[in-house]
Amino acid sequence: MEARELNIFLLILAKNSKMRIGLIILFLVLIVGGEIKAQSDITLDGIWRYRQFDTERVEGFRFMNDGRHFTRLVDGAIKKYDIETGNWVEDILTPGDLGEQSNIMGYEFSQEEDRILFFTNRVNQYRRSFFADYFVFDLTSSTLTELFDQAGQMNANFSKDGKRVAFVYDNDLYFHDLISSRVIRVTEDGKRNKIINGASDWVYEEEFYITRTHDWSPCGNYLAFLKFDESKVSEYIMKDYNGELYPEYTTFKYPKVGEENSVLTAWVYQLEQDTLIEVPFEKEDFYIPRLLWTPKSELLLYTMNRHQNHLELWLADPNDGGKHLMFEERNQYFISLHDNITFLENENQFIWTSERDGWNHIYLYSMEGELVQQITQGDFDVTSFYGYDKKRNRVYFQAAGVDALNREVYYVDLDEGEKKILTGGDGVSQASFSSTYEFYILNHSTANQPPRHAVFDVNGNEIRLIEENVDIQEIIVDLNISPVDFFQFTTSEEVVLNGYKIFPPDFDPEKKYPVLMYQYSGPNSQHAINSWRGLNYWWFQMLARDDYIVVCVDGRGTGGRGEEFRKMTYLQLGHYETIDQIEAAMYLRDLDFVDANSIGIFGWSYGGYISTLALLKGNDVFASAIAVAPVTNWKWYDTIYTERYMRTKRENTEGYRANSPVHFAHLLEGEYMIVHGLSDDNVHFQHTAEMVRALNLENKDYELYIYPNNNHSIVFRNARYHLYTQMTNFLNRSLRGE
Repeated sequence: MEARELNIFLLILAKNSKMRIGLIILFLVLIVGGEIKAQSDITLDGIWRYRQFDTERVEGFRFMNDGRHFTRLVDGAIKKYDIETGNWVEDILTPGDLGEQSNIMGYEFSQEEDRILFFTNRVNQYRRSFFADYFVFDLTSSTLTELFDQAGQMNANFSKDGKRVAFVYDNDLYFHDLISSRVIRVTEDGKRNKIINGASDWVYEEEFYITRTHDWSPCGNYLAFLKFDESKVSEYIMKDYNGELYPEYTTFKYPKVGEENSVLTAWVYQLEQDTLIEVPFEKEDFYIPRLLWTPKSELLLYTMNRHQNHLELWLADPNDGGKHLMFEERNQYFISLHDNITFLENENQFIWTSERDGWNHIYLYSMEGELVQQITQGDFDVTSFYGYDKKRNRVYFQAAGVDALNREVYYVDLDEGEKKILTGGDGVSQASFSSTYEFYILNHSTANQPPRHAVFDVNGNEIRLIEENVDIQEIIVDLNISPVDFFQFTTSEEVVLNGYKIFPPDFDPEKKYPVLMYQYSGPNSQHAINSWRGLNYWWFQMLARDDYIVVCVDGRGTGGRGEEFRKMTYLQLGHYETIDQIEAAMYLRDLDFVDANSIGIFGWSYGGYISTLALLKGNDVFASAIAVAPVTNWKWYDTIYTERYMRTKRENTEGYRANSPVHFAHLLEGEYMIVHGLSDDNVHFQHTAEMVRALNLENKDYELYIYPNNNHSIVFRNARYHLYTQMTNFLNRSLRGE
């Protein structure tokens, strides 16, 4: 074995401490026998089974109130560290403190940091929600309190004074009074698939990114919550195959386009009076996507109409439910819901983000809804709002301030009003600020440089390095990994699109190469962006080393380029996105080094939807397509997502018909691989089943792979490795005739 190959192998072993011991033994045996072939290349085993190319993440940082310390969960213990030095300070909570409840899976501090709420025995429900057993540890008295005597609570959270913990059990809202040790049941009508109190239904969780729908007032005297009546919402049934005599059925409420949603009402529980007050709305068929409290203990409720183009913010009196309109916003397309609202405690004002001038920017409003100041402005999008630093009177944010490919971290001094860069350069910078804004953790990467994590002070000076993934950097160099190169091209409609390409390491412009195009293409998404891209990167590199060219193009509807660009797909999802992928393929096939008859396209979820449409409508350009978990007709998808972009089928009949793949099965000419998990609660297997039925009716050939007990991600029981093996084989057959 050459020294370079041995070094790479040892590096991979060091990277993955969980690699099977049998592989190590085999390695030693082969060395002794003199017949070693080094692990000096990229393989599917290495990517998906042994995870040799995973980057190290910096997760679990929880900044403490003083802004100079943080805690992390390490080996079952909650440990405290100094942010500047990274040194361990003390163990705040260890397994030895907890007796039998030593398996801490997540935690939060009370506001005064004198109590810790943690959970064990987590069982996932949907993408974000889960059931667990919660406990409270009092750091002053070193006592442990079980939150409830029944297993499987949800959404537990402290009151602001840390004396009570609210939670949901069996669809009812409760709270545990830690002073009196009493458990109070707030609601009594909760019932599975009928009434939910204080948690969200499936579609709110998936599309409004909310699981907890209850919140304590600042004074702790009120507990506000939403009640979901999903009695009239239709059910969807999934099957799990677990080796038993009969499969297990999972039934849940899933509202599809144009169908009944949950009916929501807003309530306030008054602790002192032990009474429930409803906040009435004279509306029908509307959404309440958020509830929270202002610093003055006024309840704030967001409402949106079903088209999601009219947002209202209401302030309600928790004593009688009376309310008034604080602020409203309308949009000719739709409003992108966000959590970027910050109240200025010493002023009658709040900070808000909006697309009102055609770009996403930060604004300052009065509590009467009057515009006070546009904090950021210009032809760029604010892409993340990090918060308001009251000591320095600054707002911090991330923006595509230079171009759509990169992201920088900025601040604006509200007194001066000028945008100033805190950290930038080529690549994507993401910041996580301490509670006092004295420090921030910067995550920076490029398409060719894995994530680097470091601590900076508020002036942008680096204090210390946390992690820079040196091992991955060395693998990139030692294996001569092909760079990700960005490019632009102009379509026949004079639209400039951004993309990236990966060429074979020994690229020869005199040869003809097959091309795999990858895309997602969903609204406001971006894949042609100058950041590290995870494990797909290594599969693409593996394909490049096998003489493929890999290309990704972000078409119209994607993010970072202003509201008009990202919302032009309104009412016709799939139309412009498909045109742009076909045009990208036409641009590529005209290049001298591209095999014009061997261009394939791959995508997952929305990307699978577009890869299917591209193969069907671009059947003279694409030789093959892979569609994983694709939408094939928008009428089978959920209300909130689909109606935001398409309205209902009744309102937009032609938009649905013209952009749903099931209507174009007769156009299939190339090779088509379609994949789905049978337990996909998001894009139901129904989409693939109906697509297959349509293809059968047209006597079209296809390859079908299904994964029992797998959800939208397809990772359960070796499924991801199997899937990428089959996708690789499919590409070799369909694009190279192997």
